[in-house]
Amino acid sequence: MNSTGPAANDGLHLLPFRGLRYDAQRVGSLAAVTSPPYDVVVRPDGLNHLESADPHNIVRLILPQAATNGARHRQAAETLDAWLAEGVLTPEAEPALYVYEQRKGDVLQRGLIGALELSAPAEGVVLPHEDVMPHVIEDRAALMRTTAANLEPLLLTYRGNGSATGATAVIERTTLRAPVLATTTEDGFSHRLWAITDPADMERIAADLARHQALIADGHHRWATYLRLREEHPSPGPWNYGLVLLVDTARYPLQVRAIHRLLNRLPVADALAALDDRFRIRTLDEGTPLPSAMETLASAAAEGNAFLLTGADGRFHLLDRPDPALLARTVPADRPEAWRTLDATVLHATLIDHLWRIPDTPEHIAYIHDTEAAVGLASRRGGTAVLMHPVREEVVRDLARQGVTMPRKSTSFGPKPATGLVLRSLALG
Repeated sequence: MNSTGPAANDGLHLLPFRGLRYDAQRVGSLAAVTSPPYDVVVRPDGLNHLESADPHNIVRLILPQAATNGARHRQAAETLDAWLAEGVLTPEAEPALYVYEQRKGDVLQRGLIGALELSAPAEGVVLPHEDVMPHVIEDRAALMRTTAANLEPLLLTYRGNGSATGATAVIERTTLRAPVLATTTEDGFSHRLWAITDPADMERIAADLARHQALIADGHHRWATYLRLREEHPSPGPWNYGLVLLVDTARYPLQVRAIHRLLNRLPVADALAALDDRFRIRTLDEGTPLPSAMETLASAAAEGNAFLLTGADGRFHLLDRPDPALLARTVPADRPEAWRTLDATVLHATLIDHLWRIPDTPEHIAYIHDTEAAVGLASRRGGTAVLMHPVREEVVRDLARQGVTMPRKSTSFGPKPATGLVLRSLALG
């Protein structure tokens, strides 16, 4: 086991499953029925755009719209049943693992989609690195429970030796043949999918993955949901597994981006006034473009904690050099230094909890992946966008191996798998 985590585990167990896939003859296009992961869709604009792209867009399953939570989940289940009955979604004839490729310019990501055996964090097989929000787990659990389906894969990473051996060798050999699915989405990414059904290839993959542990790159809430549903179905069976995409980042490095905060009810002027000289504040020149502002943030973040604030005034305000005495009073001291100095830690412990006194609830704080969207929403709503600089992957992995979770929504790994290319029905085993 090439891991610094607990030795008492036997690695990753990725099983084939009978995937549900769209029938390309029954939809406008495969690209038109896909969606980003549920938590990346910026509502309502992104949701409406996806719903109008095709009447069978997967967003109608992952983000159904109805008056109550129960009605939403029932609607998703009824929609899924209808699409299966109509042949819009069809099950594969036999179980398979899937090679999944995403490509755009110089970015190339390849990995394996399958049903991964679930394990608790203490087992040291799958390592979370972020805290989760109970209300999100409750919602995702109700959706999965009602639909009896894993509607979108989590993104997990592991570290191979960087060579084309084991599972990676199978992946790269598989990509030399024709895919079962190929499409290009409006973000410019091409997506290709291959099915692996050869027993010898599956044995090679299983032997390789048994030596590894994985880091949850994207999907902490869905992983926690998988674990909750496993507790509800304790006997061995399909609920002991969850749909994932596994990527060897030694071979195919991921991009790590920040997740920004949108403070819906705090105007930027009030946010700045509350700092009371306990951070250095520099307002960038009027008309500074967003890319230049983010470069300024990156330079400041190389020296310590730094944040970029913007709102209805249209200006960018750089916060850095926090008062050390303030940090000592507000940041918990019972964690490793790498955790205490994270921007997300300082943002939540010092700024949000102590200086701004904002509850971490959906009506007060939204978590936005897209930088332009965060800026635009803050301007329209009169709130404050707090733009963040990303954390390095090695910091994330080291903290996870120590069993230390980062503040929720601290990182965004990508590219994220498109939702809608392959689904897993638990009714099929």
